Amino acid sequence: MVQKAVNRIQSFEQTKAVIDLARNYGFKSISIDLIYGLQKRSVTSFKTTLELVGELRPDRISLFNYAHLPELFKPQRRIDVLELPSADEKLAIFQYSMDFLLDQGYVYIGTNHFSLPEDPLAVAQKEGHLYRNFQGYATHADCDIVGLGLSSIGQVGDSFSQNEKNIEQYYQRIEDGELPVIKGQLINSDDKIRRAVIMDLICHFELDFAKVENEFDIRFNDYFSDSLAALGEMHEDGLLQLDEYSIKVMEKGRLLIRNICMVFDAYLASSKTQFSKTI
Repeated sequence: MVQKAVNRIQSFEQTKAVIDLARNYGFKSISIDLIYGLQKRSVTSFKTTLELVGELRPDRISLFNYAHLPELFKPQRRIDVLELPSADEKLAIFQYSMDFLLDQGYVYIGTNHFSLPEDPLAVAQKEGHLYRNFQGYATHADCDIVGLGLSSIGQVGDSFSQNEKNIEQYYQRIEDGELPVIKGQLINSDDKIRRAVIMDLICHFELDFAKVENEFDIRFNDYFSDSLAALGEMHEDGLLQLDEYSIKVMEKGRLLIRNICMVFDAYLASSKTQFSKTI
């Protein structure tokens, strides 16, 4: 019913056949993306999806909140916005999904990602070397990423770049012997400091100020005085523990790790984003 509403149809049998084939060919980590917040979705209907996914037993699961942006994505204009679940319903779906997956033995990695305990993601997190880039969590830190295809993003050294979004212009640039890059960003020293802070929080849910001070030769409490003040309310709400030496994110705060990290993001105009939207 939901797939018909969003103009996509793929049966459980087809999905299982693809996963079985991948495993037979030696793929060691199977990942499934689940989107909640689509038309005709409720906790009851999503429960059926989760039970089918439980049968497939993928190594990793990404649980994404559907973002309705018809002004950017033409196919979304066919979706009836009145049939989309409310923010409260989406939050209920996420909470039920998280409880279900934890009961199934999955580990909550963070920011809507789950994996089996033996998966390399969970192992990397346990051993303290989990990494995150713009594509998600990874076990290899500081790797160059080459973006291929429309709108893809690359990361090489201290630079980020994004390819053309228009297919005609993309191929024209290639035919002209040019890289099809339309924009880029060089990261500065402040970006690197903030990246290190956010990386520890979003991957390991804790931050040792001394580690950052020793790596970048700063006084953490002075450098991030405004950010630390902004965390005061979250500390009072029991989302995290904050003292003059460290930050430790509590269990209920882990669901809101993006909001916590946003406090340290210099490019965001405000860190007041609604919790339900970031979840």
